[in-house]
Amino acid sequence: MSIQEKKEGTPSYHGSIVEDSYSDSYNGDQFVDVDRTDAGSSFWAYFNVVCVIAGTGTLGLPFALKQGGWFGLFILFLSWFMSTYTAIILIKCLYATGNKRLHNYKDVATVAFGALGGWVSFFFNAWITLGAPVLYMVLSGQNLNQLCEGTVGAIGDTYWTIISCVIVAIPFVLVKNMKEVAFMSAFGAVATAIVVIIVLAVSCVDQQHFTADDIAKHTHSPVIWDQFPIALATISFSFGGNIVYPHVEASMKKPQDWPKVVAAGLGTCAGLYFLTAIPGYYIFGDDVKSPVYNSISNGVPKIIAIVLMTIHVITAAPILVTSFSLDCEEMANISVERFGKWGEFAIRACLRIAIMVFVGVIAVVVPNFSALMSLIGAFANCLLIFVFPVCFYFRLTGIRNKPFYELAWCALIVLLGLVGLIFGSWSAIDDLKAAYASP
Repeated sequence: MSIQEKKEGTPSYHGSIVEDSYSDSYNGDQFVDVDRTDAGSSFWAYFNVVCVIAGTGTLGLPFALKQGGWFGLFILFLSWFMSTYTAIILIKCLYATGNKRLHNYKDVATVAFGALGGWVSFFFNAWITLGAPVLYMVLSGQNLNQLCEGTVGAIGDTYWTIISCVIVAIPFVLVKNMKEVAFMSAFGAVATAIVVIIVLAVSCVDQQHFTADDIAKHTHSPVIWDQFPIALATISFSFGGNIVYPHVEASMKKPQDWPKVVAAGLGTCAGLYFLTAIPGYYIFGDDVKSPVYNSISNGVPKIIAIVLMTIHVITAAPILVTSFSLDCEEMANISVERFGKWGEFAIRACLRIAIMVFVGVIAVVVPNFSALMSLIGAFANCLLIFVFPVCFYFRLTGIRNKPFYELAWCALIVLLGLVGLIFGSWSAIDDLKAAYASP
């Protein structure tokens, strides 16, 4: 019997995921929701989803097809629909206790599988909310140094990575919640779309000037089975936002719009992914690089793409580290009620500065974009996106009340996640070792 079925008087969640999950949150004293007094619109939540999900995922997918062949497109389709489904059931689990909304991913895991489950999920949660910003700072440092090549500004990737961390730390320390970083996510979403258009246009122009030798190098493969798990890991990273979703949904004035918001956000990201993955791999083949804009010819469009993507990762990083910090602040009970307005700000500022220092140190020590992206995707995202939400959902709402086709769909989701976790992590670690072994 599920946890939810044990709770007397708890409403059934057999029906619509859209309405049933939220129906009790507006019944006055019967349900304790989060404070939505200063909540934002569903439109801003949509931008938050797009900004967190798109960006670096867009840049790495042509390389993922190089790793797994054209079969990677099918996996991309599957990951899109699976991540949308798990994003909806994860938020549904926040309301499955029957009397109050849970706050975050860790709370859901704790209610479902006890304290141990909560801390296990928090470990993987931290791997993403800190690992992805590390990846962003690596990319930002490389981009800024590349833009300054041949000038006095070419001070090295390491120094530019540190400067990027300082830039990110300013809004991260000053803003308090997800609503306050929504304006940055809106810009990041637009910047990503522009970069996709630039890469697509320049790639098509470059193709017209390929020599016979270039065409010979740009080979394609239907499927590469031994590289399939690491391709899956890269693709799963491209849809990795589950850990942030509880905070994004908490920032919405109308939480019942969440399924529509996340479906629209992930649908937008998927469209951007296909616009870069298919032409990128088709035009450059096995010679495609990650990030993909390093494959296109030098010129003003490439510079604009690098600038925009650098701005994007700098604006997206605060969203992820804010999510991690909010979890830590809640666990430590860092609040205005407890410490006062200035005391709360001082403690929160110290915590967040320490978080950014940690991100900066790791980014300097592990400066390999493609291998790091695959490792993060394999080790944590495959669990957090595919495996854990399904386990939480069944534990909190029951298994016997689900139709057979939903059980089969969930089994496929879990299988895909475990394959990416085990074999993808193995391949990613080997690639990371090879990257450091090469001169």
